[in-house]
Amino acid sequence: MGALITEKLLKKLQPPPRGSRIVYDRELRGFGVRITAAGAVAFILNYRVHGRERRFTIGHRGEMSAEMAREEALRLRQRIREGGDPLTEKEHARGVPSMSDLGAEYLRRHAEPKKAALSLRDDRRILNAIVLPRLGRFQVSGVTRADVEKLHRELAGTPVQANRTLSLLSKMFNLAIRWEWTRDNPVRGIEKFHESPRQRYLRDDELPGFFRALAAMETDPDLRDYLLMRLLTGVRQRNIFEMRWADLDLEHGRWRIGETKNKDPLLVPLSPPIIRILAGRPRASEWVFAGQNSGTHVTTMNRAWRTFRRRAGIPDVQLRDLRRTLATHALAGGASMAVIAKGLGHRSTAITSGVYALVTETAVRRAFEETGQRLLAAGNEGNADGQTKS
Repeated sequence: MGALITEKLLKKLQPPPRGSRIVYDRELRGFGVRITAAGAVAFILNYRVHGRERRFTIGHRGEMSAEMAREEALRLRQRIREGGDPLTEKEHARGVPSMSDLGAEYLRRHAEPKKAALSLRDDRRILNAIVLPRLGRFQVSGVTRADVEKLHRELAGTPVQANRTLSLLSKMFNLAIRWEWTRDNPVRGIEKFHESPRQRYLRDDELPGFFRALAAMETDPDLRDYLLMRLLTGVRQRNIFEMRWADLDLEHGRWRIGETKNKDPLLVPLSPPIIRILAGRPRASEWVFAGQNSGTHVTTMNRAWRTFRRRAGIPDVQLRDLRRTLATHALAGGASMAVIAKGLGHRSTAITSGVYALVTETAVRRAFEETGQRLLAAGNEGNADGQTKS
């Protein structure tokens, strides 16, 4: 049980043999007086903000009396009830860098000049949606391992995202150490969640339903063409949305992507079905998939995709599974891992750079065209109306 903090009490305080001890006031919650082994006396206030324990030093004996410290503690308590955080406000006033400051500096000095566009976008998304809402106001040097572990646990339902967040924070803190913003990396030693590799792809018995749903999509040619391109080229969503007519050579069946996820350019061989799709699309914009506003391109088809996959009877399939479908069926058809990796623009650590470099455009074209023909044939099997075209 605490005591009433008065001048009389302060005169009786005895320093501990080492360290410090705190005597809390019995009337005002969190208000206390701390005395160190050297005899230094300070008034403090403990409080919680966003579930996190904070301790604010109100002032030292000699600067203020016990009554003045109590009045200041009452004022601070009111400020906290109104949503304030006295310690964070004090740190900002002193120019101590916060996690928001570190996030901005990480993007400016590291991510923007060094990372590919897609990776930079992912970093921004994790920062703005996950890290900064929870940790943005914290002082960089004040973030503890418990803070990071709590954030990681909150994301346990999405283990991949949780682990990507952990990796991003670890990189940010390593840079903060290099920039002398802090001394420690609180992420170090935190174990990542187990990630089960996703194996979903369209099986042979699911392809007829997929193509039946495509054949019925006369009212949404953008989604129809987009899905066929993802299935038959294996190219990532962002690259298809950002496809320009200037990047295409339909006469020779080539599409040059300037930068992929791994920052390398990619030459995509275009099969006859894809060339027919592209030849039939309007050229009202520089973009193949033009947006509703002038000068823009499509940025998402998630809502239309969710409706489509229910109609196709594949409610658990994700858009990225179409890329895996092409790769899986190409492998089953006898294509090598090196050819598949080259075609998808994916550098595999299991494939030496020498072997990867020897894979020709002709080999990739042959493998993906043959795989596309098998996918289309399997899709047409069982379609009674025989109307699925590509």
